[in-house]
Amino acid sequence: QVALVESGGGLVQAGGSLKLSCVASGRTFSTYAVGWFRQAPGKEREFVATINWSGDTTNYANSVRGRFTISRDNAKNTVYLQMNSLKPEDTAVYYCAAVRGRTTYSNIAYYTPGSWGQGTQVTVSS
Repeated sequence: QVALVESGGGLVQAGGSLKLSCVASGRTFSTYAVGWFRQAPGKEREFVATINWSGDTTNYANSVRGRFTISRDNAKNTVYLQMNSLKPEDTAVYYCAAVRGRTTYSNIAYYTPGSWGQGTQVTVSS
């Protein structure tokens, strides 16, 4: 099982960029798909992006497609989320989580409960 730690959040103006990192512990990270999710105040946690174990397949929520890019470096046990053209509605706590499997997973129910990180706050000002 892997445990994940997110970093890279912060305060940015609308139209700006941030790059989040999700670092995993464990020697089997390359066998896991990883997803990014976000939760705004008063709202449910929602899917943002996912990447498969090898990094050659990705999937995005419609709200971020074309603005966000998910990638991974298995040698560094790290998954990234590059966020460009940020909007105030992107403001949320961003989480990453892992699931063992060879495809991508956009359904939050698939993700291993113990793998969730503590989250990193992203705030986009207008």
